[in-house]
Amino acid sequence: MAEKKKKKKKKSTAPLGKGDRFAAISKSIQKSGKSKKDADAITASAGRKKYGKKKFAELSAQGRRKQRRA
Repeated sequence: MAEKKKKKKKKSTAPLGKGDRFAAISKSIQKSGKSKKDADAITASAGRKKYGKKKFAELSAQGRRKQRRA
């Protein structure tokens, strides 16, 4: 009989607009020796490339609102 392949657990990712993904990527870049400011700039650049200027601006606004509430 053929063996059943085990399904790999998919990494749980935070929902878009919460800022958790941004923070995680930024933190990993900081570990490579970049400053927080540089890491945030690199992360924002990658986000704009992936989601486009308009969509990333919306996500950024959601993140700022979340930060203001906290």
